Parts: sequence; C-alpha cells; structure tokens
Amino acid sequence: MAFIIKPLITEKMTAITTKSSEDKTYKIKGETRTKVAQPKYGFLVKPEANKIEIKKEVENLYNVTVVAVNTLNYAGRNKSRYTKAGLIQGRTNAVKKAIVTLKEGDTIDFYSNI
Repeated sequence: MAFIIKPLITEKMTAITTKSSEDKTYKIKGETRTKVAQPKYGFLVKPEANKIEIKKEVENLYNVTVVAVNTLNYAGRNKSRYTKAGLIQGRTNAVKKAIVTLKEGDTIDFYSNI
C-alpha cells in the first residue's frame, strides 16, 4: 500500500535539507570536532501510516538507507464561505508529514524523473 502521497518541496523544507546536508565543525574546550552530515527530506504521507511503514517505502522507492523518521500530525480545519445558495460549511482533510533522516552520503533527487 502506498503511504507516501508526495515529497515536500517548499522553501522551508529545502532550507532544512540544505542545512542538514553540510558537515558542521565546532569547538569544545579547544578541541575541534565535526558533525557528519545526515540529510533530511520531507514527505506528505497518509494519516494512518506509521514510522516503520514510511521507512520501508522510502527505502524501496529511492534506494537509500533511512536512519530516523519523525512525523507531524495536522488536523483538518473547519472552513466556511458565503455563496448565493447560503452558507457552505466544510472541513479540510487531515494531513501527516514525515521528516526522513538518511544515512551520511545518501541523497534523494526528486527531479530525476522529469
């Protein structure tokens, strides 16, 4: 069953991906250390998907090794609008986002199929 709806390609997610894809160096008590880059990518997934299913599907689709999966649940919002027929009320769909952390050296190219 396909749990991934689409990848998140927004300014905010792109900034997170580029920031996490670079090695970081910092000093602790005069000693210089480096934190290895582990790139993060975002996906819009179905609300019933769990972390294990998301991990398996990303690994199968993109041939990468997933280290961690973080999920965010967004409830649907109530919306209403006035029309000629009167007041129309409804609700937007609930959404779940997944932030996937990959093993160092792995990358995903979303534009390779274009």
